[in-house]
Amino acid sequence: MGIFSMVKSQFYEKTWALDPNEEIRLDAAALNQRPVNRADLGAALEVLSTRIGERHLGKPEQLERTAVWLESSLGLANLGYVVTRHPFEADGKAVRNVVAELPGRERRDEILVVGAHYDTVPGSPGANDNGTGVAALLSLARAYAGDAQGRTIRFAAFTNEEEPYFQTEAMGSLVYAKACRARQEKIVAMICLETIGYFSEAEGSQKIPPGLTGELPEKGNFLAFVGNEASRYLVDAAKSAFQSAADIPTFGGVFPEEVPGVGWSDHWSFWQAGFPAVMITDTALYRYPHYHLPTDTPDKIDLAKLEETVRGIKAIVDALANP
Repeated sequence: MGIFSMVKSQFYEKTWALDPNEEIRLDAAALNQRPVNRADLGAALEVLSTRIGERHLGKPEQLERTAVWLESSLGLANLGYVVTRHPFEADGKAVRNVVAELPGRERRDEILVVGAHYDTVPGSPGANDNGTGVAALLSLARAYAGDAQGRTIRFAAFTNEEEPYFQTEAMGSLVYAKACRARQEKIVAMICLETIGYFSEAEGSQKIPPGLTGELPEKGNFLAFVGNEASRYLVDAAKSAFQSAADIPTFGGVFPEEVPGVGWSDHWSFWQAGFPAVMITDTALYRYPHYHLPTDTPDKIDLAKLEETVRGIKAIVDALANP
């Protein structure tokens, strides 16, 4: 918050001049701060998946409604963040990422990005993919409202993660990561929240991606932490912080990028731009029977486990934002 910014063409340029009212803005925002809780998570899922539903360029008005809802939820009148639109075009249509920033106290130029995509595939209301990631993003933003940390934290909601834009030049997170690189920003870590709300204790509920035979547990009751070689330290730090705060099993580490699923979200975009990034996921299609289907609805989500997951992710953000 409190940083002057302006939009130019596709990208925005940021100055580091302090807003003289930053302190009072933080005080006001802190009035809306609230710990992570399942009621907020469930309410966000209902808005995204029931009231809005499908969110993609095939239904542009619903994609726009989602962006407006995010801007309103994060903005000065609610959680108190200065929200920046990051616009670009895809197939001749205007789309945008939505970014809220909490400037750091001591290391303002060092940036931690917490990101989740808000679009869905056609035909799916996307409660788990990726309503859970967006709900987590908003809950984290609410938990930090008005509470500046050592480093700057950016809460970024990306569009166009799903096909047909996945890993193309019109993928929202790739457009954004490249813009950050062009501005020579010091992004120290990116945490990608991707499909994090489905768990199963049934034997055989976890499918194994090709190339990882015998390495994954057979029960789908864990969260996976996925990084590339350049992000090894980040994966280790994230797992350690998560395990200190959440009672959910974890699995993961550094994997070859050619293993199916390893690069299947917005963390991949930050890898392409040379930034360290880790994906946190319930493994999506390797576990979730409603993946990309009309049945991906809020009733499939384990809100108690999702709450525990987001508490663990907050511990990661705490650790990375305050080295």
